[in-house]
Amino acid sequence: MRADARRNLTKIVAAAAEAIAERGVNVPMEVIARRAGVGVGTLYRRFPDRNALIAAIGEHYVHTMTEALDDAAAESDAWSAIRSFVSWAAEPGRTALSTALAELPDEVVVGRAEFARARQEWVERLDRLVRQAQADGSMREDVGTDDLVHLLNVFTCHPDRLPAPVAADPGRYLRLMLDGMSAEVATSLT
Repeated sequence: MRADARRNLTKIVAAAAEAIAERGVNVPMEVIARRAGVGVGTLYRRFPDRNALIAAIGEHYVHTMTEALDDAAAESDAWSAIRSFVSWAAEPGRTALSTALAELPDEVVVGRAEFARARQEWVERLDRLVRQAQADGSMREDVGTDDLVHLLNVFTCHPDRLPAPVAADPGRYLRLMLDGMSAEVATSLT
């Protein structure tokens, strides 16, 4: 891919992610093109329909999650990295995009091979951090990666299922949940 085409692709995906986070998945394609600084023709040449664009946004989003997880892991111990990543994931712009993507039928994003591969890579990295935090004695051993993924899913993708005060600040409640996953305060789940 030519350098200018790659730049346009990056601008389009970033602009679309922002627009969808702000206005939902039905934001007009013209708004996305304008925000990206490209013509509508350029947008449609790269993405022939809305589903193709949304699939690219989903893949981009999972890749940014992997990068954020790697960045957090490079800066601190495993437990602190997990906490930092969860706070990052719960930032308002990201939760709006997560919510918008979660409302789509699975075949639009989740059912695509590249998305599945990227998500698996992200989950494996998170799992390595969880196992390390457990081995270090900072994370309780009776919870795991699936528990974290489920919490992130509920708090960042489905805020409509939460009480209004919780949905208004999911990061706060995710951090409270993480406190309960700390080995320091662990009580038996059985």
